[in-house]
Amino acid sequence: MPDASSVPHPFSDYASPVYEMAVRQFDTAAARLPMDPNIRERLRHPARAFLVSVPVMMDTGRVAVFHGYRVQHDTTLGPTKGGVRYHPDVTLGEVAALAMWMSWKCALMGLPFGGAKGGVCCDPKVLSRAELERLTRRYASELTLLIGPEVDIPAPDVGTDEQVMAWFMDTYSMQKGYAVPGVVTGKPLGVGGTLGRREATGLGVAHVTSLAARAAGLSLEGATVAVQGLGNVGATAARHLAAMGCRVVAVSTSRGGIFNPHGLDIEAACRYYREHRNLEGFSGGEAVSNDELLALDCQILIPAAVENQITASNASRVKARIVVEGANGPTTPEADRILEDQGVMVIPDILANAGGVVVSYFEWVQDLQYFFWSREEIETRLRGIMDRAFQRVMDLARKEGVSTRTAALMLGIQRIAEAQRIRGLYP
Repeated sequence: MPDASSVPHPFSDYASPVYEMAVRQFDTAAARLPMDPNIRERLRHPARAFLVSVPVMMDTGRVAVFHGYRVQHDTTLGPTKGGVRYHPDVTLGEVAALAMWMSWKCALMGLPFGGAKGGVCCDPKVLSRAELERLTRRYASELTLLIGPEVDIPAPDVGTDEQVMAWFMDTYSMQKGYAVPGVVTGKPLGVGGTLGRREATGLGVAHVTSLAARAAGLSLEGATVAVQGLGNVGATAARHLAAMGCRVVAVSTSRGGIFNPHGLDIEAACRYYREHRNLEGFSGGEAVSNDELLALDCQILIPAAVENQITASNASRVKARIVVEGANGPTTPEADRILEDQGVMVIPDILANAGGVVVSYFEWVQDLQYFFWSREEIETRLRGIMDRAFQRVMDLARKEGVSTRTAALMLGIQRIAEAQRIRGLYP
Protein backbone atom coordinates (compact mmCIF):
# COMPACT_ATOMS: atom_id res chain seq x y z
CA MET A 1 0.00 0.00 0.00
CA PRO A 2 1.55 3.38 -0.94
CA ASP A 3 2.59 5.80 1.77
CA ALA A 4 0.22 8.78 2.14
CA SER A 5 2.99 11.18 1.12
CA SER A 6 3.31 9.40 -2.25
CA VAL A 7 -0.38 9.70 -3.11
CA PRO A 8 -1.08 12.63 -5.49
CA HIS A 9 -2.62 15.53 -3.65
CA PRO A 10 -6.33 15.89 -4.55
CA PHE A 11 -5.77 19.54 -5.43
CA SER A 12 -2.81 18.86 -7.71
CA ASP A 13 -5.02 19.15 -10.79
CA TYR A 14 -5.88 22.67 -9.67
CA ALA A 15 -2.37 23.66 -8.67
CA SER A 16 -1.80 27.35 -8.23
CA PRO A 17 1.14 29.32 -6.86
CA VAL A 18 -1.12 30.59 -4.08
CA TYR A 19 -2.11 27.10 -2.93
CA GLU A 20 1.46 25.85 -3.10
CA MET A 21 2.53 28.88 -1.07
CA ALA A 22 -0.08 28.21 1.63
CA VAL A 23 1.06 24.59 1.99
CA ARG A 24 4.73 25.61 2.12
CA GLN A 25 3.98 28.16 4.84
CA PHE A 26 2.11 25.52 6.80
CA ASP A 27 4.95 23.01 6.48
CA THR A 28 7.51 25.58 7.68
CA ALA A 29 5.47 26.46 10.77
CA ALA A 30 4.35 22.90 11.54
CA ALA A 31 7.95 21.68 11.47
CA ARG A 32 8.62 23.93 14.49
CA LEU A 33 5.80 22.40 16.53
CA PRO A 34 5.79 19.18 18.59
CA MET A 35 2.89 17.90 16.49
CA ASP A 36 1.70 14.36 15.89
CA PRO A 37 2.65 13.68 12.24
CA ASN A 38 -0.80 12.18 11.64
CA ILE A 39 -2.47 15.43 12.70
CA ARG A 40 -0.01 17.35 10.58
CA GLU A 41 -1.02 15.30 7.56
CA ARG A 42 -4.72 15.92 8.25
CA LEU A 43 -4.22 19.67 8.41
CA ARG A 44 -2.50 19.78 5.02
CA HIS A 45 -5.77 18.81 3.33
CA PRO A 46 -9.11 20.63 3.15
CA ALA A 47 -11.98 18.80 4.82
CA ARG A 48 -14.41 19.43 1.96
CA ALA A 49 -14.38 21.00 -1.48
CA PHE A 50 -17.40 21.75 -3.64
CA LEU A 51 -17.51 22.60 -7.33
CA VAL A 52 -20.79 23.86 -8.75
CA SER A 53 -22.09 25.03 -12.09
CA VAL A 54 -23.84 28.38 -11.91
CA PRO A 55 -26.14 28.87 -14.93
CA VAL A 56 -27.31 32.46 -15.23
CA MET A 57 -29.85 34.02 -17.56
CA MET A 58 -28.08 37.05 -18.99
CA ASP A 59 -29.91 40.23 -19.95
CA THR A 60 -29.61 39.25 -23.60
CA GLY A 61 -31.61 36.05 -23.01
CA ARG A 62 -28.52 33.84 -23.34
CA VAL A 63 -27.68 31.41 -20.51
CA ALA A 64 -24.06 31.64 -19.37
CA VAL A 65 -22.60 28.93 -17.10
CA PHE A 66 -20.07 30.06 -14.53
CA HIS A 67 -17.94 27.87 -12.25
CA GLY A 68 -18.34 28.27 -8.51
CA TYR A 69 -16.42 26.86 -5.57
CA ARG A 70 -16.66 26.50 -1.80
CA VAL A 71 -13.87 24.94 0.26
CA GLN A 72 -14.19 24.15 3.98
CA HIS A 73 -10.68 23.59 5.27
CA ASP A 74 -11.24 22.58 8.90
CA THR A 75 -14.25 22.04 11.16
CA THR A 76 -12.49 21.10 14.40
CA LEU A 77 -13.25 24.27 16.37
CA GLY A 78 -16.73 25.02 15.03
CA PRO A 79 -18.53 26.08 11.85
CA THR A 80 -16.38 27.28 9.01
CA LYS A 81 -16.11 30.95 8.12
CA GLY A 82 -14.84 32.74 5.07
CA GLY A 83 -15.56 35.12 2.24
CA VAL A 84 -16.97 34.74 -1.24
CA ARG A 85 -15.10 36.40 -4.08
CA TYR A 86 -16.20 37.15 -7.63
CA HIS A 87 -13.17 37.48 -9.86
CA PRO A 88 -12.01 36.21 -13.29
CA ASP A 89 -9.00 34.46 -11.72
CA VAL A 90 -10.89 32.42 -9.10
CA THR A 91 -9.75 28.77 -9.13
CA LEU A 92 -10.19 25.82 -6.81
CA GLY A 93 -6.53 26.03 -5.83
CA GLU A 94 -6.80 29.69 -4.88
CA VAL A 95 -9.97 29.10 -2.87
CA ALA A 96 -8.34 26.14 -1.07
CA ALA A 97 -5.37 28.32 -0.09
CA LEU A 98 -7.60 31.10 1.19
CA ALA A 99 -9.63 28.60 3.21
CA MET A 100 -6.47 27.24 4.82
CA TRP A 101 -5.30 30.75 5.75
CA MET A 102 -8.73 31.43 7.24
CA SER A 103 -8.33 28.42 9.54
CA TRP A 104 -5.06 29.74 10.94
CA LYS A 105 -6.46 33.29 11.14
CA CYS A 106 -9.56 32.31 13.09
CA ALA A 107 -7.54 30.11 15.44
CA LEU A 108 -4.95 32.85 16.01
CA MET A 109 -7.72 35.28 16.95
CA GLY A 110 -9.30 32.75 19.32
CA LEU A 111 -12.54 32.50 17.32
CA PRO A 112 -14.72 29.34 17.38
CA PHE A 113 -14.47 28.90 13.61
CA GLY A 114 -12.66 26.84 11.04
CA GLY A 115 -11.61 28.33 7.73
CA ALA A 116 -13.59 28.36 4.50
CA LYS A 117 -13.63 30.31 1.26
CA GLY A 118 -15.76 30.46 -1.83
CA GLY A 119 -15.92 32.13 -5.17
CA VAL A 120 -17.29 32.30 -8.67
CA CYS A 121 -15.05 32.70 -11.69
CA CYS A 122 -16.57 35.80 -13.26
CA ASP A 123 -15.95 39.49 -13.81
CA PRO A 124 -18.54 41.34 -11.71
CA LYS A 125 -17.55 44.64 -13.32
CA VAL A 126 -19.13 43.62 -16.64
CA LEU A 127 -22.32 42.17 -15.14
CA SER A 128 -25.46 44.26 -14.80
CA ARG A 129 -27.03 44.52 -11.37
CA ALA A 130 -29.77 42.09 -12.45
CA GLU A 131 -27.20 39.59 -13.75
CA LEU A 132 -25.18 39.91 -10.55
CA GLU A 133 -28.29 39.21 -8.47
CA ARG A 134 -29.25 36.17 -10.56
CA LEU A 135 -25.70 34.81 -10.35
CA THR A 136 -25.61 35.30 -6.58
CA ARG A 137 -28.98 33.69 -5.99
CA ARG A 138 -28.16 30.66 -8.15
CA TYR A 139 -24.75 30.22 -6.51
CA ALA A 140 -26.35 30.54 -3.06
CA SER A 141 -29.01 28.00 -4.05
CA GLU A 142 -26.32 25.52 -5.05
CA LEU A 143 -24.67 25.93 -1.64
CA THR A 144 -27.83 25.85 0.49
CA LEU A 145 -27.19 22.30 1.77
CA LEU A 146 -23.58 23.17 2.58
CA ILE A 147 -23.93 26.41 4.55
CA GLY A 148 -25.81 27.68 7.59
CA PRO A 149 -25.25 29.51 10.90
CA GLU A 150 -23.99 26.31 12.54
CA VAL A 151 -22.27 24.90 9.45
CA ASP A 152 -20.52 27.47 7.25
CA ILE A 153 -20.99 31.25 7.25
CA PRO A 154 -19.99 33.15 4.07
CA ALA A 155 -19.01 36.84 3.99
CA PRO A 156 -17.96 39.49 1.43
CA ASP A 157 -14.58 39.36 -0.26
CA VAL A 158 -13.06 40.65 -3.50
CA GLY A 159 -15.82 41.57 -5.92
CA THR A 160 -18.68 41.14 -3.44
CA ASP A 161 -20.30 43.48 -0.95
CA GLU A 162 -23.18 44.03 1.48
CA GLN A 163 -25.82 43.76 -1.24
CA VAL A 164 -24.46 40.43 -2.45
CA MET A 165 -24.64 39.15 1.12
CA ALA A 166 -28.24 40.39 1.42
CA TRP A 167 -29.20 38.41 -1.71
CA PHE A 168 -27.33 35.41 -0.30
CA MET A 169 -29.18 35.66 3.04
CA ASP A 170 -32.55 36.14 1.34
CA THR A 171 -32.07 33.14 -0.97
CA TYR A 172 -31.14 30.87 1.93
CA SER A 173 -34.00 32.21 4.07
CA MET A 174 -36.59 31.70 1.31
CA GLN A 175 -35.57 28.06 1.01
CA LYS A 176 -35.78 27.62 4.78
CA GLY A 177 -39.12 29.41 5.03
CA TYR A 178 -38.03 31.95 7.66
CA ALA A 179 -35.41 34.67 8.07
CA VAL A 180 -31.93 33.36 8.93
CA PRO A 181 -29.72 36.45 9.37
CA GLY A 182 -26.83 34.41 10.81
CA VAL A 183 -26.21 32.49 7.57
CA VAL A 184 -23.86 35.23 6.29
CA THR A 185 -22.02 38.21 7.72
CA GLY A 186 -21.18 41.54 6.15
CA LYS A 187 -24.88 42.25 5.54
CA PRO A 188 -26.60 45.65 5.52
CA LEU A 189 -27.74 46.85 8.94
CA GLY A 190 -31.38 46.51 7.94
CA VAL A 191 -31.17 42.72 7.69
CA GLY A 192 -29.01 41.89 10.69
CA GLY A 193 -25.68 43.47 9.82
CA THR A 194 -23.49 45.04 12.46
CA LEU A 195 -22.06 48.47 13.00
CA GLY A 196 -18.40 48.65 12.09
CA ARG A 197 -18.25 45.62 9.76
CA ARG A 198 -17.54 47.55 6.56
CA GLU A 199 -14.55 49.32 8.12
CA ALA A 200 -13.37 46.43 10.28
CA THR A 201 -10.59 44.98 8.12
CA GLY A 202 -9.06 48.37 7.28
CA LEU A 203 -9.40 49.57 10.86
CA GLY A 204 -7.66 46.42 12.05
CA VAL A 205 -4.85 46.95 9.52
CA ALA A 206 -4.36 50.52 10.76
CA HIS A 207 -4.45 49.45 14.41
CA VAL A 208 -1.90 46.67 13.91
CA THR A 209 0.26 49.11 11.95
CA SER A 210 0.32 51.39 14.99
CA LEU A 211 1.30 48.43 17.21
CA ALA A 212 4.08 47.43 14.80
CA ALA A 213 5.40 50.98 14.60
CA ARG A 214 5.54 51.18 18.39
CA ALA A 215 7.37 47.83 18.54
CA ALA A 216 9.85 49.07 15.92
CA GLY A 217 10.41 52.40 17.69
CA LEU A 218 8.84 54.35 14.83
CA SER A 219 6.65 57.37 15.53
CA LEU A 220 3.49 57.49 13.45
CA GLU A 221 3.56 61.28 13.39
CA GLY A 222 4.86 62.06 9.91
CA ALA A 223 5.64 58.42 9.09
CA THR A 224 5.44 57.81 5.33
CA VAL A 225 3.00 55.15 4.13
CA ALA A 226 2.34 53.58 0.72
CA VAL A 227 -0.86 51.59 0.21
CA GLN A 228 -1.30 49.20 -2.71
CA GLY A 229 -5.02 48.75 -3.27
CA LEU A 230 -7.69 51.39 -2.80
CA GLY A 231 -10.61 49.09 -2.18
CA ASN A 232 -12.45 48.95 1.10
CA VAL A 233 -9.45 47.66 3.08
CA GLY A 234 -6.77 49.91 1.62
CA ALA A 235 -8.90 53.06 1.61
CA THR A 236 -10.06 52.55 5.21
CA ALA A 237 -6.54 51.82 6.43
CA ALA A 238 -5.19 54.90 4.62
CA ARG A 239 -7.87 57.15 6.16
CA HIS A 240 -7.22 55.90 9.69
CA LEU A 241 -3.44 56.14 9.36
CA ALA A 242 -3.72 59.68 8.01
CA ALA A 243 -5.88 60.52 11.03
CA MET A 244 -3.15 59.09 13.27
CA GLY A 245 -0.64 61.54 11.79
CA CYS A 246 0.92 59.42 9.05
CA ARG A 247 1.79 60.92 5.67
CA VAL A 248 0.23 58.66 3.04
CA VAL A 249 2.46 59.27 0.03
CA ALA A 250 1.07 56.72 -2.43
CA VAL A 251 -2.05 54.70 -3.18
CA SER A 252 -2.97 52.54 -6.15
CA THR A 253 -5.70 50.52 -7.84
CA SER A 254 -5.40 47.60 -10.25
CA ARG A 255 -4.81 50.15 -13.05
CA GLY A 256 -1.98 52.03 -11.33
CA GLY A 257 -1.60 54.68 -8.69
CA ILE A 258 -0.42 58.10 -7.64
CA PHE A 259 2.54 59.30 -5.61
CA ASN A 260 3.19 62.55 -3.79
CA PRO A 261 6.19 62.68 -1.42
CA HIS A 262 4.53 65.51 0.51
CA GLY A 263 1.44 63.44 1.20
CA LEU A 264 -1.85 62.81 -0.59
CA ASP A 265 -5.30 64.10 0.17
CA ILE A 266 -6.76 60.64 0.85
CA GLU A 267 -10.38 61.74 0.92
CA ALA A 268 -9.98 63.48 -2.45
CA ALA A 269 -8.23 60.45 -3.94
CA CYS A 270 -10.94 58.07 -2.71
CA ARG A 271 -13.66 60.37 -4.00
CA TYR A 272 -11.96 60.60 -7.41
CA TYR A 273 -11.64 56.80 -7.55
CA ARG A 274 -15.33 56.30 -6.73
CA GLU A 275 -16.29 58.67 -9.53
CA HIS A 276 -13.84 57.50 -12.21
CA ARG A 277 -12.99 53.91 -11.15
CA ASN A 278 -9.30 54.70 -11.60
CA LEU A 279 -6.78 57.32 -10.49
CA GLU A 280 -5.64 58.40 -13.95
CA GLY A 281 -5.90 62.16 -14.19
CA PHE A 282 -5.97 62.78 -10.44
CA SER A 283 -4.13 66.07 -9.94
CA GLY A 284 -2.86 65.43 -6.42
CA GLY A 285 0.16 63.36 -7.41
CA GLU A 286 2.23 61.82 -10.21
CA ALA A 287 1.45 58.47 -11.81
CA VAL A 288 3.10 55.37 -10.40
CA SER A 289 2.71 51.69 -11.29
CA ASN A 290 1.86 49.04 -8.75
CA ASP A 291 5.34 47.56 -9.01
CA GLU A 292 6.94 51.00 -8.58
CA LEU A 293 4.75 51.66 -5.52
CA LEU A 294 6.19 48.60 -3.77
CA ALA A 295 9.70 50.02 -4.17
CA LEU A 296 8.98 53.59 -3.05
CA ASP A 297 11.07 55.21 -0.35
CA CYS A 298 8.60 54.95 2.52
CA GLN A 299 8.63 53.67 6.09
CA ILE A 300 5.45 51.59 6.01
CA LEU A 301 4.19 49.56 3.06
CA ILE A 302 0.68 48.10 3.04
CA PRO A 303 -0.04 45.64 0.20
CA ALA A 304 -3.87 45.53 0.34
CA ALA A 305 -4.74 44.29 -3.13
CA VAL A 306 -4.26 40.65 -4.20
CA GLU A 307 -1.85 37.73 -3.79
CA ASN A 308 1.74 37.37 -4.99
CA GLN A 309 2.74 41.04 -5.13
CA ILE A 310 6.06 40.96 -3.27
CA THR A 311 8.12 38.22 -4.87
CA ALA A 312 11.72 37.13 -5.26
CA SER A 313 12.04 39.48 -8.23
CA ASN A 314 11.15 42.70 -6.39
CA ALA A 315 11.54 42.05 -2.64
CA SER A 316 15.11 43.38 -2.61
CA ARG A 317 13.79 46.75 -3.84
CA VAL A 318 11.39 47.17 -0.91
CA LYS A 319 12.66 50.10 1.16
CA ALA A 320 9.98 50.11 3.87
CA ARG A 321 10.88 49.26 7.47
CA ILE A 322 7.48 47.66 8.08
CA VAL A 323 5.25 45.69 5.70
CA VAL A 324 1.66 45.19 6.89
CA GLU A 325 -0.26 42.69 4.79
CA GLY A 326 -3.76 44.00 4.23
CA ALA A 327 -4.28 41.44 1.44
CA ASN A 328 -4.15 37.66 1.75
CA GLY A 329 -0.89 36.11 0.58
CA PRO A 330 0.76 39.20 -0.95
CA THR A 331 4.29 38.00 -0.06
CA THR A 332 5.83 34.78 -1.38
CA PRO A 333 8.06 32.55 0.80
CA GLU A 334 11.12 33.54 -1.24
CA ALA A 335 10.32 37.22 -0.71
CA ASP A 336 9.82 36.57 3.01
CA ARG A 337 13.41 35.39 3.32
CA ILE A 338 14.72 38.43 1.43
CA LEU A 339 12.73 40.85 3.58
CA GLU A 340 13.88 39.12 6.74
CA ASP A 341 17.52 39.40 5.62
CA GLN A 342 16.93 43.11 5.01
CA GLY A 343 15.57 43.55 8.54
CA VAL A 344 12.04 44.39 7.37
CA MET A 345 9.32 43.72 9.94
CA VAL A 346 6.47 41.86 8.24
CA ILE A 347 3.06 41.76 9.91
CA PRO A 348 1.50 38.70 8.25
CA ASP A 349 -1.92 38.61 6.69
CA ILE A 350 -3.49 36.24 9.22
CA LEU A 351 -2.78 38.85 11.89
CA ALA A 352 -2.87 42.14 9.97
CA ASN A 353 -6.19 41.73 8.15
CA ALA A 354 -8.04 39.69 10.79
CA GLY A 355 -10.24 42.63 11.80
CA GLY A 356 -12.83 41.62 9.23
CA VAL A 357 -13.37 38.10 10.52
CA VAL A 358 -13.31 39.29 14.13
CA VAL A 359 -16.17 41.73 13.54
CA SER A 360 -17.89 39.09 11.39
CA TYR A 361 -17.79 36.91 14.49
CA PHE A 362 -19.38 39.75 16.45
CA GLU A 363 -22.10 40.03 13.79
CA TRP A 364 -22.78 36.28 13.91
CA VAL A 365 -23.04 36.35 17.71
CA GLN A 366 -25.43 39.32 17.59
CA ASP A 367 -27.59 37.60 14.96
CA LEU A 368 -27.83 34.44 17.06
CA GLN A 369 -28.77 36.45 20.16
CA TYR A 370 -30.97 39.01 18.36
CA PHE A 371 -29.18 41.60 20.48
CA PHE A 372 -26.94 44.25 18.94
CA TRP A 373 -23.98 46.23 20.26
CA SER A 374 -22.83 49.82 19.88
CA ARG A 375 -20.03 50.81 17.49
CA GLU A 376 -17.87 51.82 20.46
CA GLU A 377 -18.28 48.39 22.04
CA ILE A 378 -17.47 46.64 18.77
CA GLU A 379 -14.33 48.68 18.08
CA THR A 380 -13.12 48.35 21.69
CA ARG A 381 -13.54 44.57 21.57
CA LEU A 382 -11.82 44.42 18.18
CA ARG A 383 -8.78 46.36 19.38
CA GLY A 384 -8.55 44.19 22.49
CA ILE A 385 -8.52 40.95 20.50
CA MET A 386 -5.95 42.28 18.03
CA ASP A 387 -3.75 43.67 20.81
CA ARG A 388 -3.58 40.27 22.48
CA ALA A 389 -2.93 38.40 19.24
CA PHE A 390 -0.19 40.85 18.23
CA GLN A 391 1.56 40.46 21.57
CA ARG A 392 1.37 36.66 21.43
CA VAL A 393 2.91 36.68 17.95
CA MET A 394 5.74 39.03 18.92
CA ASP A 395 6.49 37.10 22.12
CA LEU A 396 6.67 33.75 20.29
CA ALA A 397 8.78 35.19 17.47
CA ARG A 398 11.34 36.41 20.01
CA LYS A 399 11.22 33.22 22.07
CA GLU A 400 11.63 30.85 19.12
CA GLY A 401 13.81 33.08 16.97
CA VAL A 402 11.41 32.84 14.02
CA SER A 403 9.74 35.35 11.73
CA THR A 404 6.48 36.96 12.72
CA ARG A 405 4.72 34.99 9.97
CA THR A 406 5.99 31.68 11.25
CA ALA A 407 5.10 32.66 14.81
CA ALA A 408 1.55 33.61 13.81
CA LEU A 409 1.10 30.39 11.88
CA MET A 410 2.50 28.33 14.75
CA LEU A 411 -0.03 29.82 17.16
CA GLY A 412 -2.97 29.22 14.84
CA ILE A 413 -1.91 25.73 13.80
CA GLN A 414 -1.14 24.67 17.36
CA ARG A 415 -4.62 25.58 18.58
CA ILE A 416 -6.31 23.47 15.91
CA ALA A 417 -3.83 20.61 16.28
CA GLU A 418 -4.46 20.48 20.03
CA ALA A 419 -8.22 20.41 19.47
CA GLN A 420 -7.83 17.58 16.97
CA ARG A 421 -5.67 15.65 19.44
CA ILE A 422 -8.33 15.99 22.13
CA ARG A 423 -11.22 15.09 19.82
CA GLY A 424 -9.44 12.16 18.19
CA LEU A 425 -10.13 10.64 14.79
CA TYR A 426 -13.61 9.39 13.85
CA PRO A 427 -14.42 6.56 13.34
